[in-house]
Amino acid sequence: MSSYMGSAKQVIGEKLGSPDMVASGVAQKTQADSVLREAAAKTHAEGHGHNVEGQAQKKVGSLTGDKTMQAKGEVNDAIGNAQRSV
Repeated sequence: MSSYMGSAKQVIGEKLGSPDMVASGVAQKTQADSVLREAAAKTHAEGHGHNVEGQAQKKVGSLTGDKTMQAKGEVNDAIGNAQRSV
């Protein structure tokens, strides 16, 4: 929302000939976009962690015959895939 507000502020500032409003809008949009990129990177990293954990659980479950562990591995792997696709 903040990114859209920054864009709107920039456009309005341009229409009104207000360089201060344009600068404020650009700064707001840039900051909001940066926060979104950081959140996406964090989610992607967490997804990778879930994939690693899931693969390990599936392997251990398979080796020990523990179907519950294998199922948990499948779930963690699916969670990781979902997080990494964000």
